[in-house]
Amino acid sequence: MSSLNASSLFGEINEKGRLKQLVYHNTLQSINLIKKVLTDLRLEYVKSYGKDPQAITFIQQDMGEFETHLQFAGDVLIFTMHTNVFEFSRYHEVMSTAYVREDKERSYCGIINIYNFLADSYKYDRMNDVGYLIGRIFINKDKCYFIEGKREVGLLYNNFGREVFDETAARKLVESAVLYTINFDLLTPPFDSVKEISLSEMKSIADGYTLKTGKRLGFKFQADKE
Repeated sequence: MSSLNASSLFGEINEKGRLKQLVYHNTLQSINLIKKVLTDLRLEYVKSYGKDPQAITFIQQDMGEFETHLQFAGDVLIFTMHTNVFEFSRYHEVMSTAYVREDKERSYCGIINIYNFLADSYKYDRMNDVGYLIGRIFINKDKCYFIEGKREVGLLYNNFGREVFDETAARKLVESAVLYTINFDLLTPPFDSVKEISLSEMKSIADGYTLKTGKRLGFKFQADKE
C-alpha cells in the first residue's frame, strides 16, 4: 500500500473516530442532565410532600455511569444510555430531513432508552416480569435531538436540528415520561391467556416466585399502533 493511500486511510479512521467520540460525549452529557433533572424533581417532591406520612414513594437512584432510575408509586422508569453510536438506515424518515441532507454526519447519534417496569418486579426480584420501551432519545454531534416514543413522550422527526438537548429539554422529557407512565395502567389480562398453568409454575409461586407480570400481557400493546 502506498503512503498516499495509507494517509487517506488513517485520515478516514481519525475523522470517523472523532465524530463518534463527539457523539458519545454529547450523549453522556445528556444522561447526566437527565440525572440532574431527576435529582431536582426528587428534592422538589420532598419539599412538597416530605412531611406527609401518606405521600407515595418518589425515589431517584443512579445505577452507574450510564443508567438512572426513578421510582414513583408502583412504577420504575429506567433511563439507560447505550455506549455505542448509531447511524440511521437510509430509509428512515430522519434521513429525508433538510437538516441531515445538509450534513450526513448529523445522522450519527447516541441513544438513551426509557423503560417502564413495575416497582414490584424489582421489590420481589420477579425476573420473568417484562418492561416496556416507552421512548428513546437520539443525540448527534451538534447536541441536537429527537425522540421516538409513545404518545406524550414522542416528538416529530422534523424537530430534529431545531433544538439542542439542554436541561430544559431534559426536564420536559422526564415530565412527559412520568405522565405517560402514570396513565399506562396495569390491565387485567384476558381470561384465556391465564386460564392454564403448569405444575412447575404453580410450585414456583409456592416457592416465592411469581408468574410473569407486565402491564399488557395477553394484550397487543395498543400504543405500538400510534
